[in-house]
Amino acid sequence: MARYGCEMVEQLLSNPDYQHASREAIPPRFRAPHESAFPLFLQADFGLDENMEPKLVEIQGFPSLYAYQPVIAEAHREAYEIDSALHALPDGLTAAEYHVLLKRAIVGKQDPDTVVLLEIDPQRQKTRHDFLMTEQMFDVRAVDVQSVRPQGNRLYYDRDGVWTPIRRIYNRVIADELERRGIELPFDYRDDLDVEWAGHPNWFFRLSKFSLPYLDHPAAPRTRFLDASAKVDHPEAYVLKPLFSFAGAGVIVAPTAQQIEAIPAQERRNYVLQERVNFHPVIETPAGPTKIEVRIMYLWLDRLRPVNTIIRMGRGSQMGVDHNKGMEWVGASAAFIDAGA
Repeated sequence: MARYGCEMVEQLLSNPDYQHASREAIPPRFRAPHESAFPLFLQADFGLDENMEPKLVEIQGFPSLYAYQPVIAEAHREAYEIDSALHALPDGLTAAEYHVLLKRAIVGKQDPDTVVLLEIDPQRQKTRHDFLMTEQMFDVRAVDVQSVRPQGNRLYYDRDGVWTPIRRIYNRVIADELERRGIELPFDYRDDLDVEWAGHPNWFFRLSKFSLPYLDHPAAPRTRFLDASAKVDHPEAYVLKPLFSFAGAGVIVAPTAQQIEAIPAQERRNYVLQERVNFHPVIETPAGPTKIEVRIMYLWLDRLRPVNTIIRMGRGSQMGVDHNKGMEWVGASAAFIDAGA
């Protein structure tokens, strides 16, 4: 899976049609200048089919739970007395090496006081445990995007009563949430800000569900843009996905013809139809057989490198908290790798 994710990203970035189309797909309001040549953070999500073959769910050019995942892995190791010979990190990484790489990605060469994890109302986000671990590891605080103060082409935040310049932004703001909640920002993404982006915001749009129709890979289910489909035969064989939603919002598994037809013509370009893969339950639990989704987490510093994993377990229509409410033996877990296998 780690190799497949690298192959697919390299395929995309070497495709001039994708490069052009993905830049044009960024909504004008969110087109930030000084885009990086490649995504700093990258996630590739896979499920396992009936043959135990990995199939891509989606790719994201956006951070995940990089600070929290090592903590939950070690908690599992301690609680279940997992053999120390099994590694929680891929690619031969040690915990110390992972810490160094993640600090390079988040803090860069800046003073941590001038680096912020930028989010919408971070204390109420489901990922706030990761924000807390990020602060404990690197002294980088989670800051509400609505609380920053612009002055000229610089941004400032209140750190212990002192307005402190922001030199680097660890970007965790979901544009879809900004739009859905009608949040007005104190700055404009299009401004030529004097700031470094740890995870340039353009990659949220460019490396997303928008990428899926451009992939030609054995692990990538066939996907097409909805506006390229005059008629959809057997819609129940597909998954309908809005391009830029997050955490499964708006995704319809096995849509009906009526659900597809209800999407206005001018909005159809913002959806994709992905061939549906029946992911196979592979974990036996007290609540019954359970499916998993494997997230391979990458950093692209000197090279694109897998650095961590997340396992999500579920029996709902999709993975994620909102689709498995009221169920037991579902949710986040950790992977351990037999390096000698």
